[in-house]
Amino acid sequence: MTIGESAGGPVRESVRAAMTPSVAPATDNRPGGSDSGERLLLPVPDEDGAPFWEYAARGELRIQACDGCGALRFPPRPCCPHCQSFAARWQRMSGRGRIWSYVLPHPPLLPAYAALPGYNAIVVELAEAPRIRLVGNLVTAADAPLNSVDPARLRIGAPVKAAFHTLPEGMTVPRWLLERP
Repeated sequence: MTIGESAGGPVRESVRAAMTPSVAPATDNRPGGSDSGERLLLPVPDEDGAPFWEYAARGELRIQACDGCGALRFPPRPCCPHCQSFAARWQRMSGRGRIWSYVLPHPPLLPAYAALPGYNAIVVELAEAPRIRLVGNLVTAADAPLNSVDPARLRIGAPVKAAFHTLPEGMTVPRWLLERP
């Protein structure tokens, strides 16, 4: 038997084609969004996380805290993973942290991001809660383009602070600024 044959005769499909996963392309997750991916993606708030976005709209960074044991938790969820309490509050954070990790996506996943070469996605470890990490973008100003920071300036451990940007669709998202520009 040779490659390309099986006990039942020639293989009708190449091994590569059989092993290539079928993955639908990423699309805009907004109601009425373009299936061609022409827009940037927005977060999808759920019931547990809705207060996070409401505070962001006020320019506040708040993290869910357990009323039972005081443990901070993110992402938000109904029950404390430490003491199983369902009682929670939203604790205000300073908005300061440090870059824990980052990536420069190549190639961009959606066409709208292709117009922003050199954009970044960073993971920020909060100063008051080192186990809490938020994902966002490092920019030069809250309303600056996602590619406004030279990628050469990204450094693990660099101090950052939160800034809030209201998108044209009305949602406010936290972005990050270098503490020492």
